[in-house]
Amino acid sequence: MADSGGSGRGPPCPGAAAALRRWEHLRRRAAGAAPWARGLLAVAAGLGLFYVVLRVPLRLRDSLAAVTVFLSTLTPKFYFALTVTSSFISGLIFVFEWWHFRKYGTSFIEQVSVSHLRPLIGGTESSPPAPAAFSAGESETSRQSMPECKVWRNPLNLFRGAEYSRYMWVTGKEPLTYYDMNLSAQDHQNFFTCDTDALRPSDTVMQKAWRERNPQARIKAAYQALELNNDCATAYVLLAEEEATTIVDAERYFKQALKAGEMIYRKSQNCHSQSPQHEAQLRRDTNVLVYVKRRLAMCARKLGRIREAVKMMRDLMKEFPLLSMLNIHENLLEALLELQAYADVQAVLAKYDDISLPKSAAICYTAALLKARAVSERFSPETASKRGLSTAEINAVEAIHRAVEFNPHVPKYLLEMKSLVLPPEHILKRGDSEAVAYAFFHLQHWKRIEGALNLLHCTWEGTFHEVSVYPQKELPFFIHFTAGLCSFSAMLALLTHQFPELMVLFAKAVLRVLWPVTAPSVLASS
Repeated sequence: MADSGGSGRGPPCPGAAAALRRWEHLRRRAAGAAPWARGLLAVAAGLGLFYVVLRVPLRLRDSLAAVTVFLSTLTPKFYFALTVTSSFISGLIFVFEWWHFRKYGTSFIEQVSVSHLRPLIGGTESSPPAPAAFSAGESETSRQSMPECKVWRNPLNLFRGAEYSRYMWVTGKEPLTYYDMNLSAQDHQNFFTCDTDALRPSDTVMQKAWRERNPQARIKAAYQALELNNDCATAYVLLAEEEATTIVDAERYFKQALKAGEMIYRKSQNCHSQSPQHEAQLRRDTNVLVYVKRRLAMCARKLGRIREAVKMMRDLMKEFPLLSMLNIHENLLEALLELQAYADVQAVLAKYDDISLPKSAAICYTAALLKARAVSERFSPETASKRGLSTAEINAVEAIHRAVEFNPHVPKYLLEMKSLVLPPEHILKRGDSEAVAYAFFHLQHWKRIEGALNLLHCTWEGTFHEVSVYPQKELPFFIHFTAGLCSFSAMLALLTHQFPELMVLFAKAVLRVLWPVTAPSVLASS
């Protein structure tokens, strides 16, 4: 009964016992080895154990022998058909990869592997870039880590009610795309809501208002929030942006929002250290206050009170020095250019035209404009071609080339080779949307400096006489791989067609390399 009390299995496989003894011996020897050596020994031992244990039940030697016999009996016609087929299929894959890269800028195989295979093997699934929306709690380090080619909120975006809606009333066309408005809705929810809104009925109503797609529903919700709390700053912000039909009306609403926002901000400062929820509320109240002050400065700029706008922007940048990621300096640059305060513009550029900070068309082209201002009035292409460029002219041309390399779309709008449209609420850095936004506000500053547009017209196309580094797209690995595979298969097909007997001998030699144990005897017998 003792024999039948077990599981009914026979004695352990001798090969398995020997493999276990070898594994124990290797483990003791690897105890003092380096980590990478221990890893290699572990992999080798595991493969050896797998082969020894499963060699009998799987009959690997017999299977390899059968495969070798089958391959050795194939005729040259089969090898020719195989190589032609593989060349044709790899050629089709190469053509599709090339088409996909030309149209979408990415490799299809790489995209599929990243999107579907990486999560299966424990990686993280890549997601499309989100718009760059920043809060007051973020530091300067987060700005430096942001990629340049990304969707950003337009720092000079217009007012929906007072400017975008007027365009729609006149032309009957929507000035903003649904995608742009959807990004703005996400920004508003990130800026103007927090986890503690459920504790205040007015903020709960505004949370729903920011998600509404219908402008009238949003405005109605803002009035409902004001009925619940007359000091709801975000309700005044929504009315200023969407209900006000003039800049004067928008400014009036923003002043009411400023009064309410400052009061709420002071309360949040006093209790922000009590809990994480209070800290989140302080960040939200800071966002509201900064947004309101910035928009008030923009109202003053649009109403002609430019010096007042400059002072408000400078005070805002001093009060919140870590908020340079909101690009308030671009509003300041435009206002200073309107005042023709070029020395102040140069001082702002010296601070923000830094290699560690993300560039923008406003930074690059304003720097080029100041360099062009020094030489543009006396610049003549004919004279320059005869005597050569002076040092100042070379600096101006190089500044224009740097700006064009950053965003090559801007010159056609500045030179009025392309028609301007209303700028969007979000821009793609170094894209056409950023060029539209920059030219819409800065074209007048280029026209004001005599000869600046002429210098731009004479020199900007020269940027592309040499290969520009912007943008630099390398062909994906799989395009190179499929092209090489197609070429290699085609070469094998050609050689098999021309020298069939020689290629069969080559195939048998490959078999000897792949299966050195079974191939010689089988090939000799065949």
